[in-house]
Amino acid sequence: MNNTIGIIGGMGPEATAYFYQLLIQNTLADKDQEHVPVIIYANPRVPPRTDAIHKKALSPVPFLVQGIKTLIRSGADFGVMPCITAHYFLPEALNEIDFPFVNLLDETLHFVRESYPSKRTVGLIASSGTVDSGLFHHLFERAGITLITPDSKGQADVHEAIFSNDGIKAGFIKGKPRDMIIAAAGRLIQQGAEAMIAGCSEVPLVLKPVDLPVPLIEPMLIGARICIKKAGFHVRPVEEHKKKIAEYDEDGQRSLFYRKKSPGGKTESQPCSRLTRLTRLARLATLDEKSGKEPS
Repeated sequence: MNNTIGIIGGMGPEATAYFYQLLIQNTLADKDQEHVPVIIYANPRVPPRTDAIHKKALSPVPFLVQGIKTLIRSGADFGVMPCITAHYFLPEALNEIDFPFVNLLDETLHFVRESYPSKRTVGLIASSGTVDSGLFHHLFERAGITLITPDSKGQADVHEAIFSNDGIKAGFIKGKPRDMIIAAAGRLIQQGAEAMIAGCSEVPLVLKPVDLPVPLIEPMLIGARICIKKAGFHVRPVEEHKKKIAEYDEDGQRSLFYRKKSPGGKTESQPCSRLTRLTRLARLATLDEKSGKEPS
């Protein structure tokens, strides 16, 4: 029997769209009728999760409960939430309303233990709320896996890359936000990270496996594949999925548009073209280490 996936989204909207895209790409389907039925409840008015963890915003719990109730009324059989930081509030929400849920953190740990059993030091690029709450740390350290995160300056850079007016949540997936995330991951690898967790829903919008010399562990991708199986559908083989994504990237269609600031400071939407790995490496190799700016 097939089940319907319910997505609590809007945190943020592009991460929700990306998760749905992952469901589509990872389902073994040749026609519409072979895809997974999905109900998406996207409420971008949920209070900021990082601010709520730091007691600077209202609790998201009532909003999550409302979302779960909406999914149940709409016919969803189980839920998933493509916002990793919001998982801090998930247990409280599920205490108020009983509903089967795919937990991205639990599934990520299971994936790491199954796929990379020898990895004992893993880097984490995530929101400050996720890092400060210890969401991943408590879970992974109980399994004997050490997580390392950026220092205070590096974490401030990650926060800026995600949340600033020129950041990923504002639609900027090229240039500075991407470079800041890649640089933060690179420093963790230098410190001994044997793999890297994309621990915020926005991180995989800019950080790709080709960017790193170690495995990129993506909770969103892991969760999407689990949801497809739980719904009773067939999952596309990993290698076939990678091939389709490579073809998709070569066409420059990962995102139809990206936001960019012109020299005059005006924000514009421009067609999104993919930087090849060689171009990126050449550009980063000439980066001025002292100023952090590219030489003119």
